[in-house]
Amino acid sequence: MATHLISVIGSSPGVGKSTLCRALDEWLISAGASVDHFQEADILTRPVFRPVAEEFADGAGAVRPATLVACTRAYVAESLRSGLDCLVTDALVPFIPSLVAWGHDEEALVHVMNELALPVKPAEVTIVYVHGDPETALRRAVQREGDAWGDWYVGKLSGSPGTRSVRDLASAADHLRREAELTRRLLARSPWRLLTLDAGTLSAPEVAAYTRSRLVHIRGAAATGRT
Repeated sequence: MATHLISVIGSSPGVGKSTLCRALDEWLISAGASVDHFQEADILTRPVFRPVAEEFADGAGAVRPATLVACTRAYVAESLRSGLDCLVTDALVPFIPSLVAWGHDEEALVHVMNELALPVKPAEVTIVYVHGDPETALRRAVQREGDAWGDWYVGKLSGSPGTRSVRDLASAADHLRREAELTRRLLARSPWRLLTLDAGTLSAPEVAAYTRSRLVHIRGAAATGRT
């Protein structure tokens, strides 16, 4: 079967993308698929993404788009060589929040997405975009992680060149609304299959069930060994 890359991205922290990744990972494994679950923090720890970690840690607090593209190419190639059936990635492709925070404009983001299209092409790509009201999602994230997380998140955004207007959680939510509009425009132009989910109208189990119903062809391929 072809290798499938399922990239789950979210409109804000707390919207449920990591929960959905875990549910998809378990579902695919239960079908007999070999799965790599690439968690969000893995980008700074996976050997194949070492150049990203090194650039991020060199004091600039940013990574060159070319480095992101090269490491993604290496990751997909490594996965293909390993014969993995599915890659379930949390906030990986196409890196929109990071690129925005680092000060890249829409034209630059379009260029990065075009550059990413070829390296990931050997895999069949589905982008699962989970969106919801940013203010509600941020409150959920703070309730889960604590007030210190909220301070850290605001500080991270306010200290980045593209998001220096963020001063508190309210302005962070405003930024995330604008970023969501940008994300929708960019994904509409991408060559990848797109599945959009409204987390504001569905519970986490409902989000997982709906996603599974739309990706059932992937599970079937994993179970039969055919595309």
